[in-house]
Amino acid sequence: MSESGEPQNSGRREALKKMAMGAGAAWFPILGQTVTPAMAQAAQMHPAGPDAPAPDPNWKPLFFDEHQNATVEALSELIIPATSTPGAKAALVNRFIDLWLNDEEADRQKKFYEGLAWLDARSMQTSQKPFVELTPAEQTALLEPLADPENSKPEDQPGVEFFQEMKDLTIFGYYTSKIGLEQELEY
Repeated sequence: MSESGEPQNSGRREALKKMAMGAGAAWFPILGQTVTPAMAQAAQMHPAGPDAPAPDPNWKPLFFDEHQNATVEALSELIIPATSTPGAKAALVNRFIDLWLNDEEADRQKKFYEGLAWLDARSMQTSQKPFVELTPAEQTALLEPLADPENSKPEDQPGVEFFQEMKDLTIFGYYTSKIGLEQELEY
């Protein structure tokens, strides 16, 4: 908690909000991603987008298996957690990423699969449990070196690259959702 009583993550969310409001869709390439046709299509079809019907309670991933989906959901919620507004989980960011990857090129899909596998392997190596079975504190501890832009350890580079892509996709997916647009950006 900060001195104002707000969760510490609210400062990060405020920065993301300002970045999104200040530059619209043009800010996304700054984060290291290029908006691909599949990404633009997924944003239009976002399962929690402004014009989307109520989320399907029987939804099943198109691209991920159940474990991979749970990992993406946990990661996205760590990146944009619920505070005074809903987080990435409520914005169905995992469904957005699943939809995007389902229509993405095979090499991009393979790279994402490899990133998820790398994360679970590192988790098994350090904690003898897959990432989704770690406590939130353990998950955060595992991700901290991957979030460090100055981390140049060769053994961490696959994780650093994957986590950067995961952050970029989470931000994009969140701010193309109804929650991100209307509750965070008040658009």
